Amino acid sequence: MNPSRCRILAVGKVRRSWIQDGIELYRKRLPGLEIIEIRDSTPDKEADSIRASLRPNEHVIALMEEGDAVGSIPFARRLDQLGNQRLAFVIGGADGLTNELKGRAHWQLSLSPMTFPHELARLMLIEQLFRAQAILQGSPYHRA
Repeated sequence: MNPSRCRILAVGKVRRSWIQDGIELYRKRLPGLEIIEIRDSTPDKEADSIRASLRPNEHVIALMEEGDAVGSIPFARRLDQLGNQRLAFVIGGADGLTNELKGRAHWQLSLSPMTFPHELARLMLIEQLFRAQAILQGSPYHRA
């Protein structure tokens, strides 16, 4: 997994400082990872902004409650199988993603069957990206 080939497209701003601190901690550990903030709006306007931000060659991974729930090791393996593809992780707003965006995704992923604030989902995703990299590199960060 190459962080410089990954982008996170997330609706809304991170307002809680402790979440922002966590995101920055992992961003430093994942040089090249790009986070694009999409302005909060209606689901259709958010979808328009997300579509406009997606690149044609990106493998789209939509984060959604009803997506596939996988553990950290299978997540790392799946990212490894994607090789050098460019990845776009998409986190919707409070109302989630439109059906069109869900259908466009190459993979629908759930971080948990529980519901979390979207800014916390962003922190959880970036930590899992770092963990996936650590797993693939054999780092002691991940202790199963």
